[in-house]
Amino acid sequence: MGILNINEDSFYSGNRYTADGELLLRAQQMIADGAAILDIGGQSTRPGSEVISADEELARVIPAIASIHKIFPETIISVDTFYAKVAKEAVQAGASIINDISAGSLDEELIDTVASLNVPYILMHMQGTPQTMQNHPQYENVCREVLDFLIQKIALLKSKGIKDIIIDPGFGFGKTATHNFTLLNNLGLFKMPGLPVLLGVSRKGFIYRTLGTDAEEALNGTTVLNTIGLINGADILRVHDVKQAAEAIRLTSAIDPC
Repeated sequence: MGILNINEDSFYSGNRYTADGELLLRAQQMIADGAAILDIGGQSTRPGSEVISADEELARVIPAIASIHKIFPETIISVDTFYAKVAKEAVQAGASIINDISAGSLDEELIDTVASLNVPYILMHMQGTPQTMQNHPQYENVCREVLDFLIQKIALLKSKGIKDIIIDPGFGFGKTATHNFTLLNNLGLFKMPGLPVLLGVSRKGFIYRTLGTDAEEALNGTTVLNTIGLINGADILRVHDVKQAAEAIRLTSAIDPC
């Protein structure tokens, strides 16, 4: 899954797109590099980011989704949103997956809207909101608490008629570096619900702060953790750098267990 951020506030400067031509060229390159899904978002969700309205988000993402769907009709598009209104219009424009960081907590109409759209839903765990999530996140047992949360939400989603669910433990969303590394080391636990697991660690702070660098220098660290995640059971990699992630998938897939 290649990340396309239609805003000027992405934590990684190499993934901010505002011009339509630039966006389409990047989408084309990601597809050529092996992206099966393009994830389009208009709202920055980095720690401390400023919330934009549904209407402003619509103005950013709908033209992008429509353009990419028209030019690359075989490519699966997901929309990264927590707004019901954006989810509905994005699907009408060509998106076919809803990727929601909030698990339905930031717009009470979202879950019912996803059910009515009959599209796959990415369920993510987050402690707090993007504005508060990194203010001293605490857990007694991060793996158990995140898994329990996801299991409870899965039951709710299924009761609403949502059949296709992908789960995301929410790396960096209300977790310390220690929490993130613990989740990665125990990623196999999240196979328990029998659903696909998405891994989203690309260029995140716990990588570059551990290495003493910055987001611009976090590609190698991202590839290392993506490889560990694949070995531990990840099904989808959400990344800024598709070529390197696709190579990690090919190489880990070539390893035969003894």
